[in-house]
Amino acid sequence: MGSLGSARARGLAVLPLALLAIAPRSWAQTTAGPPRPHKSVYGTLESVDTTLNRVVMKSASGEKLAWNFEPSVIAEVARFKPGGSMIVIYRPINANEKRVTAVAFPGSAATALYLNMTDSRVVLRTAPDVGGVCGKPDAGAVTDSVIPSGGTGEAIEACWCCTAAGKSCHPENKTGKGKALLVGCFE
Repeated sequence: MGSLGSARARGLAVLPLALLAIAPRSWAQTTAGPPRPHKSVYGTLESVDTTLNRVVMKSASGEKLAWNFEPSVIAEVARFKPGGSMIVIYRPINANEKRVTAVAFPGSAATALYLNMTDSRVVLRTAPDVGGVCGKPDAGAVTDSVIPSGGTGEAIEACWCCTAAGKSCHPENKTGKGKALLVGCFE
């Protein structure tokens, strides 16, 4: 399996509130082909339901989305106040399934902090941006920082990604001041 954070990162799903079905507990994983593109949803935290392990956010476009997470992630998200800015970074796995990499809360910390919520150590890779854009081949040197399970790391450059120890990823996500919960680092 090419993903990391087995117990904590499985079962993550985004569902429009009108379709509040429970997501499957396993993930389809492909090893062939180019990496799947990252996508992000920007919005605000609406509520946290600890009974259903669900976070509800209102996207910038006004759509309400429900995200299912493991209890440890829910407990950490519950520390943030409803109405605060929130970003969910994910990869589409198929038409009805998304795998979350991170849940971020912009402005919640003085620097770019990353809390490893997976059950294994991860590598936080950072690189400079080029003209404000992440993922450019001429971005310069990539810096790797190992974050143990439950540990926190800090991004030192403008762009980031996270992956399993011994694997690689391309720093294509824009970083910013605040706290991000790493829930599913993968190639």
